Amino acid sequence: MAWNTPGSDNSGGSNGRTPRRRPNGRGLDALLDPLRGLFGGGAGGGGNILRWVGIVVGLWLVFNCFVLVTEQERGVVLRFGQFSRVLQPGPHFKAPWPIERVTKVNATQSNAYSDTVPVFTRDANMVNVEINVQYRIGDPQLYLFGSRDADRVLKEAAQSAVREQVGRSDLDTVLNARSELTVTVRQRLQASLQDYRTGLVVTELNLPNARPPDEVKDAFDEVQRAAADKTTAINQAQAYAKQVVPEARGEASRVRTAAEGYKTSSVARAEGDANRFSLLVEQYKAAPDVTRKRLWLDTLQEVLSDNRKIIGGDSRQLIYVPMPDKRSGPAATGAPLLTPDLLPPTITTEPGDSGRGARPTRPTGRDEVTR
Repeated sequence: MAWNTPGSDNSGGSNGRTPRRRPNGRGLDALLDPLRGLFGGGAGGGGNILRWVGIVVGLWLVFNCFVLVTEQERGVVLRFGQFSRVLQPGPHFKAPWPIERVTKVNATQSNAYSDTVPVFTRDANMVNVEINVQYRIGDPQLYLFGSRDADRVLKEAAQSAVREQVGRSDLDTVLNARSELTVTVRQRLQASLQDYRTGLVVTELNLPNARPPDEVKDAFDEVQRAAADKTTAINQAQAYAKQVVPEARGEASRVRTAAEGYKTSSVARAEGDANRFSLLVEQYKAAPDVTRKRLWLDTLQEVLSDNRKIIGGDSRQLIYVPMPDKRSGPAATGAPLLTPDLLPPTITTEPGDSGRGARPTRPTGRDEVTR
């Protein structure tokens, strides 16, 4: 009879060994009982194993076929290792592995690349140019499978584009006028990335600084100071020219206008004198004596009007006749204006004329009339 058979003596056996007690399995049984009940636990263990395998396979299929793509990501689906499609943000289902596999890439993240490149300019000067490139993934398929290492290709393409464009420019452009150079480098870099099938898009490219090597920095500083002095001198000369040239043009215009006026006045005066002479000739032909006398009187009046006073005299006395000053008019002297027609004739006696008597004469254009 077994040692644990009811009714047997448990104090000892014929062999003198003490029987062992079974370990208490109530705690483990308490945990496994709900599962045994759920999967139909009993004496047959094969069915339970198949159920467990089915549950594990089902869970694996659910988690392997469901893909959640975030807003910043894009999912590239490979079917048996070949590109199939690109998953946009949101939940998706796919065939389980190894049929389809998804690789996620961050398509909205902005990446940066910065470096300093020594470059030779067109005029054989070396300059260190700083590069700052901001880029992102534009085509996930090309980024993963278009080239072996898209980020490395971008770095090498950026250096190549900078060397190419700086090599076509002179030193002054690289140091002081890099705006147009930056635009050209960016266009060249984007074209290279498309040719190399990297799937990258350049969002921003800057050349923030360009400086000569440290070994020749002092010489370059001297050149820059000389260029600044040259620019200052040019600006001062242009400012002086802008001030002097209008004044000279205005003075030239004034002189030209005065000359034109003098020309017009002289021509008109000459034409008037010519017409007057022609008319005078006609009058002289018609009445020579009257015309001659009138010419003499007009000439005498013109001569006397230019003198301040007229002196007339004979053998016995000297007469002073004050004349008006042209500058102040008749009111300046207080004397009435005397014309040659109102002056009394002067009696002069010439030698040898005692028998013939004296004859009156009129004053001439001289200041003194003597006998």
